[in-house]
Amino acid sequence: MIPVTGFAGKKVAVFGLGGSGLVSASALLAGGADVIGWDDNADTVAKVTAAGIPCADLRHVDWSKIAALVLAPGVPLTHPAPHWTVGLARAAAVEVIGDIELFCRERRRHAPDAPFVAITGTNGKSTTTALIAHLLRSVGYDAQLGGNIGTAILSLDPPGAGRVHVIEVSSYQVDLAPSLDPSVGILINVSEDHLDRHGTLANYAAVKERLVAGVQNDGTAIVGVDDNWCQATADRIERAGKRVVRVSVRRPLADGIYFEAGRLIQAAGGSAIEIAPLGGVGSLRGVHNAQNAACAAGAALALDLSLTQIQNGLRSFPGLAHRMEEVGRKGRVLFVNDSKATNADSAAQALACFSDIFWILGGKPKTGGLSTLAGFFPRIRKAYLIGEAAAPFAAELDGKVPHVEAGTLDRAVALAAGDAEASDAAEPVVLLSPACASFDQYRNFEIRGDAYRQLVLALPGLVPVKP
Repeated sequence: MIPVTGFAGKKVAVFGLGGSGLVSASALLAGGADVIGWDDNADTVAKVTAAGIPCADLRHVDWSKIAALVLAPGVPLTHPAPHWTVGLARAAAVEVIGDIELFCRERRRHAPDAPFVAITGTNGKSTTTALIAHLLRSVGYDAQLGGNIGTAILSLDPPGAGRVHVIEVSSYQVDLAPSLDPSVGILINVSEDHLDRHGTLANYAAVKERLVAGVQNDGTAIVGVDDNWCQATADRIERAGKRVVRVSVRRPLADGIYFEAGRLIQAAGGSAIEIAPLGGVGSLRGVHNAQNAACAAGAALALDLSLTQIQNGLRSFPGLAHRMEEVGRKGRVLFVNDSKATNADSAAQALACFSDIFWILGGKPKTGGLSTLAGFFPRIRKAYLIGEAAAPFAAELDGKVPHVEAGTLDRAVALAAGDAEASDAAEPVVLLSPACASFDQYRNFEIRGDAYRQLVLALPGLVPVKP
């Protein structure tokens, strides 16, 4: 844990006592703060109180005595309306911050030179974050991995010599970190998302920009420039005097890192060198993963890793569970778990990577169905439909893609495995990429992906893919 010492002897309110909120309260207590916790869920308050966190209804405290409100990232700060605690804090001129801000202040206070890599973007954050940590660990760094990827930042080891914090930061967390100042900041991309919490795409993009705009004066901002929002961000940061590394997977760059003919290339001063080939790295298939790898390589270069170290690290990256995860092979057949693809746009990224696909899809359908995926239908040998979406998807695929309403995942895996083995395809792929939420049959996409993995690993003759 990272004790938060900056509020020692001061009264701090903490609202939202789930995972990161509970850790924030504990870290503040460990640093000597006088903590008052609260949550809208009475059961959570009772559980946290029993764990030793002082709690009181923040509607009835004297806000003139409060030094700060630490808000959990899932609690609305601005849209659709500020949470009631935010209104009380603002009325009393109390700052509203989050756990990323607490970390930044502790780092500046105790170890300002300790490397801090912060990653944001609409898509690819988790893969890029995990890949950077893997590259650093592969050469002996103590890489502390956390943030929005699942481990609360204040539960990590404190900043210090020889230790790098590699932190995924959501737009909600950026919004609560006014002095966010990484030594390496990465903005992968921006597309429409979370407008319920930011109001407009322009507001959302502006929040994302703050992460890279805030890099230390001697730091590096890495910005994917394949969308207009990020291109404008890169230009503004550069004009402000910060070092900017642009990244593109759509076109060569005169200065920056780009992807061309299966290779990552670094261009500068009129010359270009190959950073690494990505062909054959199964965990980094697809153009979207090339963008993630390019951003990660930029961070590794900024932290002085050699090209050889980067190449070795990319080749050994196991990938993330449920994101284009290679589970195993049975003869010619590759089994891939892409359970994280809970909508059509996400499924498109997986479908673009293979040619002879035995596609398992379905679940709780989302608006739009499969209409945007029609261009990938020629790649699909057969589709196996599960869950609530089975019947409507069957109607969409009728006459376009051979399909069967399998109903359940276990039946879909058995049917797809048999058909793939019997096919004449040179490299058939059984792909779980549902294009749907999981909530009709599974509590979340992770449980659905775990179930798929277990079913695949139980197939006779299956050889697991080892990282």
